[in-house]
Amino acid sequence: MTKPVLILGGGPAGLAAAHSLATVGKESVIVEKENKLGGAPILSGYAKLVPTGEWAKDAIGGMVKRVEDDSLVKVITGATVNKFDGAPGNFTAELSNGDSLDTEAAILCSGFTHFDSVNKPEWGFGTFADVVTTTQVEQMISSGQGVRCPSDGRKPQRVAILLCVGSRDRQIGREWCSKICCTVSANMAMEIREELPDCHVYIYYMDIRTFGLYETKYYWRSQEEFKVKYIKARIAEVTSDGEKLIVKGEDTLVKRPITIPFDMVVHAIGMDPNVDNPTISEIFGVDLEEHGHIGAANRYGAMGETSRPGVYVAGAATGPETIDDSIAQGHAAAMSVLSGLKASVGKTA
Repeated sequence: MTKPVLILGGGPAGLAAAHSLATVGKESVIVEKENKLGGAPILSGYAKLVPTGEWAKDAIGGMVKRVEDDSLVKVITGATVNKFDGAPGNFTAELSNGDSLDTEAAILCSGFTHFDSVNKPEWGFGTFADVVTTTQVEQMISSGQGVRCPSDGRKPQRVAILLCVGSRDRQIGREWCSKICCTVSANMAMEIREELPDCHVYIYYMDIRTFGLYETKYYWRSQEEFKVKYIKARIAEVTSDGEKLIVKGEDTLVKRPITIPFDMVVHAIGMDPNVDNPTISEIFGVDLEEHGHIGAANRYGAMGETSRPGVYVAGAATGPETIDDSIAQGHAAAMSVLSGLKASVGKTA
């Protein structure tokens, strides 16, 4: 009798992996530390997703329901893996809830942690109520209340979105690009303008990285159709004059200082390695890459392989990733598990 595949994490990658395995009749067990599935899009209350424009509660919620309704997928929430021993085809996992699982392989889909803007104090988060993060604005939109200044509930007339907060910043140890922030910010700027057509939205950037087909759909469309203004700048600080937030820095195109008032300032926060990665690395016996993400095999054809045979990885656990690519990697890791198990059976036959 074959054993199920252990999937650590119930976000987009983990949901995709479980569904992919189920389509070929393979059982899996999702172990999710939170009390519900869906990962960041559900737990953090994301609004409309890039690039489909679907609401997160519908798009990812549909993936959750598909898995929860599948008899080949067992879901364990509110639990973590405390111990993982064995070899490919014959692992044993001990869970924090006291359960023990016999499993043939594991797929780590443990995702990421949002950058905490408290680590960038000069940009006003935690000091001024109307300095918020992209996640908070997503929650405003998805809740139906609309974009409002937290201090008094008013509709903002001027909004600044600051890119690369917690990304591409050596001073705070975040040297990587978080990949999705530019596109998410352009999309968010259009959503703000759609709801509040009299609101002026400015995006302050070092570089714009709306890669691939997103260039036209988000970068150019946000400017040409929604009149979002892009300013290439280095921001020094965000302060207040008692009434307005004041963004100070340098316009790096014209080489002159800027001091501009706003009603709301939004931090486009980056994607940090999951804070649990050191523990996950120790328990599952897998290497981390230099920044603390779970290391994936760096060779062609090794989809989702880690440093430990029989343990695979997918999605934002490996580094900043889009939802679409996380889903694709979840499916790919599932196929790698199946091919690995088939190869193991062939060797012992």
